[in-house]
Amino acid sequence: MAAVLWSVLYAAVEVTWASAGITVPWKEHAAYAPAVQLLLAALAILAGGACLASTRALARPGRAAVATALIVALPVFVVGTNGLPIYFVTLATLSGIESATGLAQVLLNTAGTVLLLLVALSYRRRLRGDCPRCGRPHAGPSDGPLLHPAVSPASKRTRRVVYLLLCGLLPWAGVKTIWTLGGDAIGVSADDWQRTTSVGASGLSKAAASVGIDVTVLAAMVGGFLLLGLLHAWGQEFPRWTLVLSGRRVPRLLPLTPAWLTGIPLTMYGAVLIVMAPLMAVGVLPEAKPSAPFTTSSGITWMVEFGGLAFAGLGIGLVVAAHSYAARTHPVCASATATNRPAAQAQG
Repeated sequence: MAAVLWSVLYAAVEVTWASAGITVPWKEHAAYAPAVQLLLAALAILAGGACLASTRALARPGRAAVATALIVALPVFVVGTNGLPIYFVTLATLSGIESATGLAQVLLNTAGTVLLLLVALSYRRRLRGDCPRCGRPHAGPSDGPLLHPAVSPASKRTRRVVYLLLCGLLPWAGVKTIWTLGGDAIGVSADDWQRTTSVGASGLSKAAASVGIDVTVLAAMVGGFLLLGLLHAWGQEFPRWTLVLSGRRVPRLLPLTPAWLTGIPLTMYGAVLIVMAPLMAVGVLPEAKPSAPFTTSSGITWMVEFGGLAFAGLGIGLVVAAHSYAARTHPVCASATATNRPAAQAQG
C-alpha cells in the first residue's frame, strides 16, 4: 500500500511541476523537460498498479505484466537517485541547497526505489512459494515473531575485497589533504584551492579545513565508518561505548538503508567519471576547459579520474558490505524453524 500511495504522490507532483513550468534540475545546467516529467508520472502510476496487483492471485499473463512493469520502472527511478550523495554532503556541511525541487525529485525517486525493491522482492518470493516476509518456505503464518541469527563478522574474503575497494579513495583524498595542508598538487596551488572553496563555505567546512581535513574527505570517513559497521560484529550489536544502547541488537535497516541509498548512486556516478577521464585524455570526449582553481585541462582530467575511483570504490564497497550484512542478519519467521524442525528430526 505504501508503494501505491507513493506512486499517486509522485505522479501528482510531476504533473503539477510540468503544468506549472517549474524547473527541476537533473544535473548541472540541465533540467527535466515537461514531457519527461509526464512520462515519469505515467511510469509511477504503472508501477503503482503493478504493486497493487502483486498481492493478488494472477494468471500467467498477469504475472508477466506485473514483473515487466517492475523491471521497467525500477532502473528509471534508481537512476533518479544519482544526486543523493551530493545533496547529502551539501546538507551535512551546511553548504546550502542549490535547488529545492532537485532535492525533492531525488528524495521522491529514492523513496520509490526503496518501495519498489521491497515489492519486487516480496513478489518474487511469493511466486516461488516462499514466505513473502522472510523468504523461507513454511506453512505457518508470515506475521508472527522473527528469529535473528547470531552476531557474526563478514568473511575474510569479503573484508579483503572491501578494503581493496576503499584504496580507491587514496588518490582523491590525498590530493584534497595536500591542498588543505598548504601544498600544491596536479597543477593547483593550495592558495587557489582554498580561495575557491572558501566562497560560500559553511562553518563546518572552515573548521575542518583549519585542522587539515577537507569536508568531503570527512564525509568519506563517515562512509568508511558505516562500512566498518557492516563488516564487523559491532554493527549488529551496539558496543559498550554506545552506553545505554550497549548489548542491544542493531535494527537491520539502520545501517542497510544509508548503505544502499548512497552505495548505488555513488557506484553509478563514479563509474561514469572513471570512463570519462581516459576518453577526455585521448580526445574521444571534448577536453575539459580549465576553471578555477585548475589551471590546466590535465589537472581537471586527473581529478575526474581520482573522483571516479573514490566514488566507485566507496560505492561498490558499500554495496558489497551491505549484501554481506543483509545475508548475515537475515531473520526468519519462527514458524519456519518450527516447520523445519520435525523434518530434521525425522532425518536424524
